[in-house]
Amino acid sequence: MFFATELDTVTHAIQLAVAPVFLLTAVAGMIGTVAGRLARIIDRARLLEDRIEAAAPEKSMLSAYEELKRLRSRGRLVNACIALLTFCAILIGLTIMTLFIGETTAVQILRFATVFFLSSVSCFLLALVCFLSETLLATQMLKFGKPKKS
Repeated sequence: MFFATELDTVTHAIQLAVAPVFLLTAVAGMIGTVAGRLARIIDRARLLEDRIEAAAPEKSMLSAYEELKRLRSRGRLVNACIALLTFCAILIGLTIMTLFIGETTAVQILRFATVFFLSSVSCFLLALVCFLSETLLATQMLKFGKPKKS
């Protein structure tokens, strides 16, 4: 495999390969945000489970079970979002490697960079849809001071 030795070629390859890193930064920020939401969902579910276990057997805990069901749905959406973001980050890494190798060698793999990049953007967009869905579900769970239905 032939590697370029000219400074201009290597510099251009680095510039080209570093451009997707900005998307990688956005993905890392999103993973942090979504992981925080997952932690809050888990904490709330543990609290509800403890309340259910401590409750008297004859006391109805239907509202707690209903909230746990919604938390489970939110958790699934958040897990899907994290999986998509992680896969997006992997695809961005593959894009960076492909761009660099394609620019510095005679190997014709630049078409793969296009596929990897478009796939990573698709994963990012799907993750945003999951994030939006989870946020809407979380907002629906709020009562906003409404009285309980009898």
